[in-house]
Amino acid sequence: MTKYEMLYILSTKLEDEARDAIIAKFEGIVTEAGGKVEGIDKWGVKKLAYAINYQTEGYYVLMTFECETSVIAEITRVAGITEGMLRQMVTKRA
Repeated sequence: MTKYEMLYILSTKLEDEARDAIIAKFEGIVTEAGGKVEGIDKWGVKKLAYAINYQTEGYYVLMTFECETSVIAEITRVAGITEGMLRQMVTKRA
């Protein structure tokens, strides 16, 4: 299994329950595919470098995990259709 980290920005318009549900959804994708989530760091609300969908602030979350490479395509697909997701990026860790 390969180690990855995913940094994603959620809309600040989301309620706390909805935000926690999205975080749990991505954790579930990794664990259901046989991977292991090493940590989830909730950085909180930060100012964006530029406006995204007319929003100037976003809720940042960093998830570090291990999984097979095929799971990354599913994570990217789900992130693309998740309501409230502003941006996401998955990178391989050394």
